[in-house]
Amino acid sequence: MTVEEIEAAIAKLPSADFRELLARLKEREADEWDREMEEDAKAGRLDALYARLQEENEGQPEVPLDDFLHQSELPKKV
Repeated sequence: MTVEEIEAAIAKLPSADFRELLARLKEREADEWDREMEEDAKAGRLDALYARLQEENEGQPEVPLDDFLHQSELPKKV
């Protein structure tokens, strides 16, 4: 089956089925992203980035991402 055939079949879906398919595809994409990131981390491809982030941290305390995202303002760098 070609991509064009798949697109044609999707175009014929009722709205509810299209939304369900879209949700499943988004979940699959997120799972694939997570798998790739895990493989990159295990292979050491993120080590340089991690070292750079540690260096840029300049000794400031780390803030959990959830706490950071829930702050009303972004912290200002001095």
